Formats: sequence, C-alpha cells, structure tokens
Amino acid sequence: MDYQGNIFRPPSEAYSILLQVTTGCSHNKCTFCRMYKESRFSIKNDDIIMADIDFAAQHCRHQNRLFLCDGDALILPQKRLVKILSAIREKLPWVTRVGVYANTKSIRRKSREELEELRNLGLGIAYMGLESGDDVTLQAINKGSDSARMIEMGKKIRKSGIKLSITVLLGIAQKIRSRIHAEETGRVLTAIDPEYVGALSLMLTPETPLYNSWQKGEFYLLNAAEMLEELFIMLDNTELSDGYFHANHASNYLPIKAKLPADKAATMELISRALQGKINLKPEAMRGL
Repeated sequence: MDYQGNIFRPPSEAYSILLQVTTGCSHNKCTFCRMYKESRFSIKNDDIIMADIDFAAQHCRHQNRLFLCDGDALILPQKRLVKILSAIREKLPWVTRVGVYANTKSIRRKSREELEELRNLGLGIAYMGLESGDDVTLQAINKGSDSARMIEMGKKIRKSGIKLSITVLLGIAQKIRSRIHAEETGRVLTAIDPEYVGALSLMLTPETPLYNSWQKGEFYLLNAAEMLEELFIMLDNTELSDGYFHANHASNYLPIKAKLPADKAATMELISRALQGKINLKPEAMRGL
C-alpha cells in the first residue's frame, strides 16, 4: 500500500487495516505534539486510495476493521468520503467498522445529515482529542477550540450515531491549574457522554514548543503522584451513562480500565491505594508514547 510520511493510529486500531487518505493534520499547531510536523497536510489522489483498497481486498482478508489515516481524515469533502466508504463496503465486505480521527473543525463542516450518511456507509467511530476541558489550558496549548465548541461537536457526533472516543491529557495544565483542568475536563466529558475516554499522561516530545518551554524552566512537568491525583479528581468529576474510562496507555503510571458508572467507586479506590503507596506504579523507564 502507498504510505507517505509517518502513519499514526489509535491503540485500539492496532489490528485494523490502515488506509491513508490524507497526510499530516489539518490543524498541526498543538504545542505538545510533533506527530505531523514533518508532514504537510494534503489529501491523497483518489486513484491511489482506490488502488490501496484493491490491495487490501487481496491481502487483508482477516482484518474486519479499517482506520482512515492520517490526523483528520474527516476533513475530506463529503463526496470523496462517500466514494471511499462506498468502495470499502463494495470491495471489503468483511469490514464491520471504519474509524477516523476528527477535530472540531472537521466535525463542524459536516451537517448532521452528512454524518448520518457516513455512519450508514460504515463509519462507526471517531477519535477526538479533547486534551482538557479548561479553556485557559486549551488556549495555552493552541488547541484551536474552546470547551463549548468541544461539547457542541462531541454531541453532534454522538447524535449522528457514530461512536465517540475522546482522549484527555494528564499533566498538560501544569501544577498551577491541575485541579481546574481535572474538574473542567470531567465537566466536558460528562456533557458529551462519549462511549470511550482514554486518559494519557503527558510525556514531553523534543522539538515541540512545550518541550522547549520545559527546558527553559517555563513549564512544570507533573510527577507520578501529581498525575495520579489529577486522574482521581478527573474521574471523580466524570459521569458517563454507559461508557468506558481507560488509562491503560503506555504513558500511564497506573493502568486502569473502568466501565462507568458501575466501576467508578472501585477504580477511585484503586487510585487512592496507589497514592498511598500500596500499589506499585509503572517505572519511568517502562513508559512510552
């Protein structure tokens, strides 16, 4: 298959067919991220995309999920997305779910009817990076959206029938706004009520503005205990009607997997025990992006 630049996908898409339809990220300005810094955003030629689908039809017959790469494939014009999803349905009939990264800009450009059309063609899940529900923090990391817009667009995806997985970032608000970040993130998650929440712990990446600020002593990176305290407060302020709250990414000090609301109390007790030193945390050397 034809790949241009680095390919990134959510952890839950590890065994999916990866179909690159765009290169880079349509926003590409977040201060903590350099995933797509070397990739200029572009939409791949339809002929290449269709050839890759034909390749998958021959060589990927044991994978029943497909992920549209890269950073924000939902930004594609509706007609092109419909053409791609229709070809997937025709040539890869064993694929039961298509996933995509999405941000508030791309969701906003799609009408409710267009999102429902995509859902009916097999788009089953969208992954959205919230990072924080705190507007001050969102502005500081140059996320390009505020909490009100995050809630609006998250609800829009949910109402279309497409499942939503939201990523939040522990430690992104430094110590000074840690509690506010945790409480406000819980507020936004509760308002959106997604099917999945994934909490990652911040790991600074060289050649990013945030890393440079840290080197200058202008950014405080939370330690393991402070990350866990933030996770505890965030979970305490999050109410999901029927969703999963996971912090089992390689970056996390304490892997947790909770189904809310049923597992909330037990999971908070687990975090409390870890804060009391009764549970060993993942060694720093074992953490990863």
